[in-house]
Amino acid sequence: MAYDHLLADDIRARIGSHAGLSEREMFGGIAFMIYGNMAIGVSGEELMVRVGKDAHDEAVALPGARTFDMGARPMRGWLSVSPEGFEADSDLEAWVGRGVAYAESLPRK
Repeated sequence: MAYDHLLADDIRARIGSHAGLSEREMFGGIAFMIYGNMAIGVSGEELMVRVGKDAHDEAVALPGARTFDMGARPMRGWLSVSPEGFEADSDLEAWVGRGVAYAESLPRK
């Protein structure tokens, strides 16, 4: 599956020169990793955001968000966000911030 390269560029710019940033192709898209932990990614035109289990219920209630599933297995703490959920720049900024903050809270790999 191809992914939206312009959206990936926008995310890359928002993360900026984070010392722990790396990128990896996964889930048919691209993932932005912070010290080896996935923070946010792009698959098709959607975001994949890792928010953690504790923040899942609040984040999944936001516009465009749903639980990410790998095949038929829902992954609590991971979200897919459709474009309607990040139409405004401030919404995309918030999703990037959530993903990066969660990845920074994890032990480095």
